[in-house]
Amino acid sequence: MSDLPYLPFTRPTLDEATIAAVGDVLRSGWITSGPKVKAFEAALSALVDGRPVRVLSSATAALELALHVAGVGPGDEVITPAMTFFAAPNMIVRVGATPVFVDVEPGTRNLDLEQAAARIGPRTRAIMPTHFGGLPCDMDALYALARERGLRVIEDAALAIGSTWRGRAIGSFGDLCVFSFHPNKNITSIEGGALVVNDEREAQRVEALRFHGIVRLPDGTRDVTEVASKFNLPDVNAVVGLRQLEQLPAFNAKRRVLARRYFDRLRTDPPLELPHPGYPGEAEGHSFNLFAPLLPLAALTISRAQFRAALEARGIGTGMSYEAAHLASAFARFGYHRGDLPHTERIADTTVTLPLFPTMSEADVDRVCAACADVLGAARATTAS
Repeated sequence: MSDLPYLPFTRPTLDEATIAAVGDVLRSGWITSGPKVKAFEAALSALVDGRPVRVLSSATAALELALHVAGVGPGDEVITPAMTFFAAPNMIVRVGATPVFVDVEPGTRNLDLEQAAARIGPRTRAIMPTHFGGLPCDMDALYALARERGLRVIEDAALAIGSTWRGRAIGSFGDLCVFSFHPNKNITSIEGGALVVNDEREAQRVEALRFHGIVRLPDGTRDVTEVASKFNLPDVNAVVGLRQLEQLPAFNAKRRVLARRYFDRLRTDPPLELPHPGYPGEAEGHSFNLFAPLLPLAALTISRAQFRAALEARGIGTGMSYEAAHLASAFARFGYHRGDLPHTERIADTTVTLPLFPTMSEADVDRVCAACADVLGAARATTAS
């Protein structure tokens, strides 16, 4: 076991000012959705060039409501990458639609748009791409395809708040866009998410859908115009999000510094396959929510589980981002099998997420790099001469 402090693969960065702000909200007596929610939404809107934003209890809720806003329902199909968190296909199925899983590009791990175009059919209503790890999809090609085929786009930007495409913030243009504020994201509100919409009409519908479908009538009474659930974000969460949002540029800048250190120092034998470093000339394009290399398992005498256990024994936590969604048991009825989406399956079988969060030091990165080199070097398979 290591004598060094345990290094998790992720950790939220919460300062004393944030903790004090939570105390202020608790003392105010207004702890559910109220003025802090409105302030958080206004600050998020400023981040995305003034587009309407509504916050919700989770990014999963935001994905569900985005599907409703996009008019997706029973009998419809939604194109989605299989290399994504389970929330995306879960919500597609939850609204009664069918997920059409598509493979990803092996380099970016983002939706392969040529394959997506080939899978569009008469029932396709929307495309739901994931900006994997904080690296944006090819937004020009994505929206050209959507316009050509008359489809809505729901960007799963859970990992990409603060990322940019050609100098424009993700969420500041396009169609519907979802952010996540889970504790393992670039900013947190403990739990929470946000949905960027196109106009006030869509925003008002989200407001109703996040609170039982209730609308207020001119005489002050209420009506339910659409059966809905309850996904509102409390002010306690919103004030955390507000404080975090102020620090987002600094958080993302530190993530990029740490990622660059990994690219410079992570040298192993046999070599790891490193993630995409970001697009040339787009210094702030990649927000690096994840740093997830692929293990060279064919050249090793250990499994991924054994590799992770070896790092854990050295006081280093790891994760897996992600499993192949099309092979999940809940989606077996849609007829996918191993071998259908080879890039997704290779990534899913070999990925490991290494520590990356703003309070890490460069020495912490060096520690992870040294541990990876030691473990992989000791497990290198020998070949007969």
